[in-house]
Amino acid sequence: MALTCARALAVLALFAAACRSVPPVAPPAEAPEALAVTRWTDRTELFAEYPPLTVGQTSRFAIHLTRLDSFKPVTEGHVEVHLREEDGQPEVFGVDQPSRPGIFGVDVAPSRAGRRALVIVLRAPGLEDEHRVGTVEIHADAGAAHAASAPATDEGAGISFLKEQQWSLDFATALVEEASIRESLRVPARLEARPGGAADVVAPIDGRLTNVFGVPVGASVSRGQELARLLPPPAVPGDLPQLERARADARSARDLATRDRERAERLTTAGAAPERRLDEARAAEEQARMRLAAAEASLVQYNATLTGTAADVGGLFSLRAPIGGSIAHRNATTGATVGAGTVLFRIVDALQLHVVGQLPEADAARARLAAAGEVEVPGEPERVPTGPLVSVGQVLDPSTRTLPIAFAFDNRALRLPVGQAVSLHLLMETAAPRPVVPASAVVDDAGRPIVFVQLEGETFERRAVTLGARSGDLVQILDGVAPGDRVVTTGAYLVRLASLSTTVPAHGHVH
Repeated sequence: MALTCARALAVLALFAAACRSVPPVAPPAEAPEALAVTRWTDRTELFAEYPPLTVGQTSRFAIHLTRLDSFKPVTEGHVEVHLREEDGQPEVFGVDQPSRPGIFGVDVAPSRAGRRALVIVLRAPGLEDEHRVGTVEIHADAGAAHAASAPATDEGAGISFLKEQQWSLDFATALVEEASIRESLRVPARLEARPGGAADVVAPIDGRLTNVFGVPVGASVSRGQELARLLPPPAVPGDLPQLERARADARSARDLATRDRERAERLTTAGAAPERRLDEARAAEEQARMRLAAAEASLVQYNATLTGTAADVGGLFSLRAPIGGSIAHRNATTGATVGAGTVLFRIVDALQLHVVGQLPEADAARARLAAAGEVEVPGEPERVPTGPLVSVGQVLDPSTRTLPIAFAFDNRALRLPVGQAVSLHLLMETAAPRPVVPASAVVDDAGRPIVFVQLEGETFERRAVTLGARSGDLVQILDGVAPGDRVVTTGAYLVRLASLSTTVPAHGHVH
């Protein structure tokens, strides 16, 4: 046993000696950290990655170019990298087509050390652009380049969302600008007739409609226009023999009154009677004539009531439009018998209306702040301004828990039907100038509004924001972003999903 242990110790000693005799292997030198730059013009976005530049060595530039009109990659064209100096001819390196859509790989081999202005130029069909990147240092050797390179940054410092992802999805960004906006509140509404803008034509008495003029539903009528004629029932109730007897009695009374008047005229002429006697006879005759005319009219009216024709009958009621407008309802037919109080026509002024919005109970306190209104009509591209504020209700509707608010509305241009459902935008006081972003840039993150700010071409940052006034598709940001920041306006939710992922996406760039 002692011999075995001694041999084991000897073997360990030999291994230790062998290890001391082998020199340690130096770790491989780390490559310099690649540089990245992002620039925007009004036409394209540039995102370029490249290593530190060294004289005599070829550095591969990975240049990503995005069209800002569609946020899709530039798929063709010629790209040049210019190294410019104040005195001397610039060095130009280019490529005629992308390695992949949107990615241009350009080999740059500078021949002189020193500081240069880096400019990247794009020439594509229908699109030319130039990005002035800034000043770059060209190092004399690899050691100087390595010594000057910045230390590697923490990959988790931002949200990674690669260009390949941006190009393949619905994605867009926009600059944060400062502006004054007028806050608006959108509520459901309906077009209604204004007070005094609707009227009913009612039968004043019982009778028969002898003539209804051509006024169908939807027809326009003017104030005072005749709509129908109404024949009242006979003034003397009874059947035909009674009316004929009344006429015969009236005729006999007239004939007697006529003879008495003639006799009074002869006596007065002869001086046998005073003038007063003649005046009384004439008055009695006139009264008899009137009674006969009334009896005959009652008989004609009775016959007209039976037959429904009254072309020559007097005493007809003429039913006229009390206001100008359109016929909204008609319940009148020639020859129909109607009772007193029957609504024959309903007329609505469809040109000057009220738009009545229903303000939710939670926003009722803001009703008095509404300075103006706009109407959003389905199918119309632009909102239409309303007239002045007419009234704000004081009593909530118990079923809908809403408060009515009414604006005048000039309907002469659109000719919208009365009763149409629309949306009413209540415009409040104009807010002070603040940063504004499209409403689509704001994402709800567990109840907190956030936006995603693009720090570099493929790096984004989550920013919690405080929202201010909102008008249409714009919302003011009270805190969280500043003018000049670039926020994600389309695809913000996709960036949020990327921020929740614990997997770092493969870069996939072809350099």
